[in-house]
Amino acid sequence: MGDQVADVGFGTWGMGGWSGSNDEASRAALRRGLELGCNFLDTARAYGNGHSEKLIRDALADWTRAKPFIATKVPPKNGKWPARANYPLEDVFPADYIRWCTERSLKNLGVPCIDLQQFHVWTDAWAEDDRWQRAVADLKSEGLIRGVGISINRWEPANAIRALQTGLIDAVQVVYNIFDQAPEDELFPICQELGVAVIARVPFDEGSLTGTMTVDDTWPPEDWRNLYFTPENLRATLDRVARMQDDVPAGMDLPELALRFILHHPAVCTVIPGMRTERHVERNLAVSDGRPFPAGLLAAMRRHRWDRTTVIP
Repeated sequence: MGDQVADVGFGTWGMGGWSGSNDEASRAALRRGLELGCNFLDTARAYGNGHSEKLIRDALADWTRAKPFIATKVPPKNGKWPARANYPLEDVFPADYIRWCTERSLKNLGVPCIDLQQFHVWTDAWAEDDRWQRAVADLKSEGLIRGVGISINRWEPANAIRALQTGLIDAVQVVYNIFDQAPEDELFPICQELGVAVIARVPFDEGSLTGTMTVDDTWPPEDWRNLYFTPENLRATLDRVARMQDDVPAGMDLPELALRFILHHPAVCTVIPGMRTERHVERNLAVSDGRPFPAGLLAAMRRHRWDRTTVIP
């Protein structure tokens, strides 16, 4: 991947299943992103049961310029998020299921080959198991996928290092933002050593680092954010966001700061903010201008590191 993809990619979870999404606006946002040079689209079969994959297919239907790099994911067969070390591989990613999901995603996306097929959950208890290794090797040899990746469980950035050491993993997707800086400790150095691409996800901490959330925010019962932003966690998070506001430089807002912080690290190949409107696309992609992150500002951001350990999807 590396230099092949833009600094700011396109996350599509929100358009696939979050409340408030609109298909017409999502397709327009995808097209605007493509027009502005966003050439990395990240999706998953679990996002609306393939809905975001189909939205990408629609957006590319009459696209005549260079095709973007498309990454998708195989959901856990047992439907449990995140993966636990005691889950048998055959319950989560049996070989025939990996193939079936890949074939479904190929159909949803309308492409002959997936650039990056990722495991949507992971535990390094499976790292040396040759069953998943043979499954992805077969898909590669048949030209159905080009690369293999792992979407690492939230707040467990070291829980993929053994898999990386097999030499079979091309990319990792990890939660990395101003709060969640732990990937810098162990994961990023290994990725740089082994030449594994890093995709930074959740750049805005599911919305808190946009600076627009309040303690009164609510979501429909089925919306995933109810699990993440429990009342206690929402208050604690917004207290931290308020303290961070003092460090936002003049002429920059919090979302821009959040993205620029992520892109400062040389291990990061691309960051994938969720975007559902053309306005968000234009604002986020503007950050990809090559400006260096000031050393003094980086030191200030270090004070906002928040090491969380309760694992949720």
